[in-house]
Amino acid sequence: MQLLTIRQLDSDSEPVRGRSSRRGLSALFTAAALALSGCSSAADSSTDARHPAGTVVRVPQDFPTIQKAVDVAREGDTVLVSPGTYQEGVRITKPRIVLRGTDRNTVVLDGGVRLVNGVTVTGPGSVVENLTVHGFLANGVLFTGVTDEKLQQRGAGGSAYNPLDTTRFPAVQGFRATRVTAYNNGLYGIYAFDARAGVIEDSYASGGADSGIYVGQCKPCDTLVRGNTAERNAVGIELTNSSDGLYILGNRVVGNRVGVTVNSNDLEALAPQHGAVIAGNAVADNNAHDTPEQADGGFGIGIGIGGGTANRVERNLVAGNLAAGVIITDPPGHPASGNQVQRNRTEGNGVDLVLASADPGNCFTGNQPAVQSPLDLETQAACGTQGRGPLAAGRAATVQAPPGLAFNQVPPPSVQPSLPDPNTPARPAVGLPGAVDPDSYPLPTSSDALPKP
Repeated sequence: MQLLTIRQLDSDSEPVRGRSSRRGLSALFTAAALALSGCSSAADSSTDARHPAGTVVRVPQDFPTIQKAVDVAREGDTVLVSPGTYQEGVRITKPRIVLRGTDRNTVVLDGGVRLVNGVTVTGPGSVVENLTVHGFLANGVLFTGVTDEKLQQRGAGGSAYNPLDTTRFPAVQGFRATRVTAYNNGLYGIYAFDARAGVIEDSYASGGADSGIYVGQCKPCDTLVRGNTAERNAVGIELTNSSDGLYILGNRVVGNRVGVTVNSNDLEALAPQHGAVIAGNAVADNNAHDTPEQADGGFGIGIGIGGGTANRVERNLVAGNLAAGVIITDPPGHPASGNQVQRNRTEGNGVDLVLASADPGNCFTGNQPAVQSPLDLETQAACGTQGRGPLAAGRAATVQAPPGLAFNQVPPPSVQPSLPDPNTPARPAVGLPGAVDPDSYPLPTSSDALPKP
């Protein structure tokens, strides 16, 4: 990392100490003003030596707020935030900016249940890592191609919106959230909407009134969601109209109302959903009372596919979900088709496997179910079976959903693992997600569903 900042150098590139010359101070203020205004001039070009690619802009040492530091940062810079509570929402519109906290648990953006979005990222290749966001009315972290701030104030999507104009708002290309803690936010904890070529990893989401982690409206998504924990949300991980090159791997999705949902929905563009891989996840005990109410009343479901097509659900531990372990349904206008549910460990659920879709193209093999609906589902709808007709509709166990909590009343999380060295060189979100091998994610054990020490 380049550790010099434009505020630390005078016009002769020497550190400013004590009472600098009027000429040196003037040059500093001119450079800062030009950076803030986005103007270009001969004076601006002369500051390039002071502000090379990879400069670290520090908060509060250089600028008192995160937004002011982001406004000054240039493509390829890191905004490094020291511990403190920052009562602000931040917009990152420039490409390849890395926003990083020095400590994940003590660098906190607090919306005060008053501000709408914590960090809104529309700059391609930008990153949010190693910090906490909570108490925002819509989203903790939002990656999106929606650049209209009025739409962003409604969360950029999610509820009470019209299908997005994908020509007007093409997907943002390249994003990453790493070691982000997002809790008690009014829609989504970490939200990728109209965004492609990204990674959400090693993060924690709880208290999401809609879902903890959401990937929506992308085709192809080319997105990897790996190694995250989602608990005490209405839905742990939600995928809606998100298709192709989408991988949900090695996550812990435990103690929500609903674990993982895969949906086709005409409220968003790009329906029907198609081609996600959900593998190696622990999806257990999604019957938690200390959670926000799920909008459709869902409760006690592990993995639900509502109108999704050609998805692979493989080698997941799906256990202890009171209504259903894995369920496939047909919402109006979107029959679920071509989904393969194979080699999962389904146990202790109200009904381990449920096929409520009339489409004969869904299949189930090797999931070790004790209870399945319709009866003999894995025999009648085994993967590789050709030409079978529709089956009788299966049913989940009947479960009464308890009253939920307000999102800002969900208990806060415990301390989460921080970056070992926050001063390591930053990596913009370029060339993601890279090579992805779902087969390298094994079937979790029961211990993988337990809280991490």
